[in-house]
Amino acid sequence: MNQIIETTKQLLALMGFPEAEVAVDEERRKIILLIQNRFIEENVETVLPAFDHLINLMLKKSGIIPHVIDLNYYRKERERLIVELARAAARKASVMKQEVELPPMNGYERRLVHMELAAHPELKTESTGIGKDRRVIIKQVQ
Repeated sequence: MNQIIETTKQLLALMGFPEAEVAVDEERRKIILLIQNRFIEENVETVLPAFDHLINLMLKKSGIIPHVIDLNYYRKERERLIVELARAAARKASVMKQEVELPPMNGYERRLVHMELAAHPELKTESTGIGKDRRVIIKQVQ
């Protein structure tokens, strides 16, 4: 864990963020980066994949398994919103007795929906669509 933190801090310092804070949640294999920078804060959705790619390349080179990177708690908040959306759609599907189609999501977000609704015995989820148009549909079990 200390190796992950130190190596990540070194990389961030080389990128111009020496004041960045780094924390590791080993149980969830997540690295949390806190960077107080206006550009980063305004463009977190765009720069997060780049940080994710660079840090995981560095971890792979060190023989460490990949981790999920969370920049300024963007992913944590996004996960909360996705789970909230899944619960609301599940309530709608149960009440209306019809399928509910969620907006397109990436694979990680679709997985969150599937996992959240797996405990609902009266509902089932399935992914449909191709590429960036892939989405989750919530249906009644028949």
